Amino acid sequence: MGKMGSAVAKRLSNSGYRVSAWSRSGVSPEKAISLSVDAQPDVSSLLASSELVILSLSDDDAVTAVLDEMCRYPLTDKLIVDCSTVSPQTLRGQVGAIEAAGGRALDAPISGWPQMVSNGKAGLYVGGEDRDVAVFMPVAKLLSDRIHHVGGLGDGAAMKIVNNMMLGGYWQCLKEAMQVGKRAGLEPRAMLEILVGSPAANGSLAGKSAVILGQSDAVSFTADGIAGDLALFSRTALELGVDAPAISAALASYREFQAAGNGASDFAAMVRDACNDVQDP
Repeated sequence: MGKMGSAVAKRLSNSGYRVSAWSRSGVSPEKAISLSVDAQPDVSSLLASSELVILSLSDDDAVTAVLDEMCRYPLTDKLIVDCSTVSPQTLRGQVGAIEAAGGRALDAPISGWPQMVSNGKAGLYVGGEDRDVAVFMPVAKLLSDRIHHVGGLGDGAAMKIVNNMMLGGYWQCLKEAMQVGKRAGLEPRAMLEILVGSPAANGSLAGKSAVILGQSDAVSFTADGIAGDLALFSRTALELGVDAPAISAALASYREFQAAGNGASDFAAMVRDACNDVQDP
């Protein structure tokens, strides 16, 4: 299980739910104990032990593959909630098969990092019918204090893309701004102290300043993760006929950072390295 799925499972088990867990790579006995979950050996066992099925998967192909397998079994009275960051069309393309098997579906991508889920402070962008949202809501409130029912199925995924396009563009803009400032003779520490208290700050900048200044190697979300998300955002914009140069620039920056062997580093470390590469005036 990945970091986000593990955070969801732990949060729900700690809140009194009996949680079954399955992963394509398996859930070890040690992992199951640490998360207080019942590990299941296969999809059939997972479905047999669950009424609400939450997906947290890496990409569109993974979501499609898992849903294809789930739809081989009866899904009567089961609600599938996809919390993955994927295209709006992914779940829309699967809903017919889900309903034919007797199930229902929502998309509810998570906005935030695993630690935010653990604290019940993540955001959720939900797409689907009101009756299904009502079923999911008691669980959603344990994960999030910012729940937005955006619209129909797939609209939650679309809103997650809109939100995270803004964030991806922000870190690219910060990179460029700090490079300009350093070349002009400003110290990175001084720039960040001013930016954190200015209208230019986003909600994450203060918490990421230590990483940008090289004072911390803590990882909340990897550069690999944001590069994958940015690739999705870029494809989505292209499919919709929208030019997205800011996202293209951000994706190029993160791919360069990955190529240097930094994929497992925190995403904000990209700004750090880019600033360090600028020579003093």
